[in-house]
Amino acid sequence: MCIMYGQEIDAQKRIVIDVGHGGKDSGALGINGIMEKDIVLKIAKGIVSLNEISEAPLDIYLTRYNDTLISLSDRTKLAKILNADLFISLHCNHSKNPKARGIEVYVGTNESRNSKESVWLSYQLQNQIQKQLGFDSRGVKFANFKVLRETTSCISFLLELGFLSNRDENNYFMEYENVKALALTILSFTRKSLAYENNIYGIN
Repeated sequence: MCIMYGQEIDAQKRIVIDVGHGGKDSGALGINGIMEKDIVLKIAKGIVSLNEISEAPLDIYLTRYNDTLISLSDRTKLAKILNADLFISLHCNHSKNPKARGIEVYVGTNESRNSKESVWLSYQLQNQIQKQLGFDSRGVKFANFKVLRETTSCISFLLELGFLSNRDENNYFMEYENVKALALTILSFTRKSLAYENNIYGIN
């Protein structure tokens, strides 16, 4: 599995960024034709690039690095093989209501030793994105998504990064600087969430 992804297993703390959709699965379509699969890939690559130039790079892996369709099972298998500490699945939202807007963070419905930490960090992430980037928050929600159901061995959640059916949020993702700012916010959150090896509540 790791050979297929061209990745090594050699660090203590590992973060898997699940880049939603890909290939023939475009995900949500924006007002002007932008696709969810492309937006989340740009954000994920931004996270990797910013991490590489940071003073203390984190051990970050993506479930896909290009426009390829990766099965949900392979996404969760990667997290298990890497023995990931944190799994974040990136998506964008869509609604028949053009006024729907804001971010949502989902955590799994299965009880596990990481459930409380997943919920707590989900609230911290939505607060950080709301505070730093001005997104409305639609709250932390629970869902039985496969990528969450099969990653209970680590802290995991799924992030819906705004609505492509909303003109303002759709246009937000068209700007490179906005994508970079969102990538930086997620990276900063990730760094803080793993700042203390034995204390996941180390976010100020």
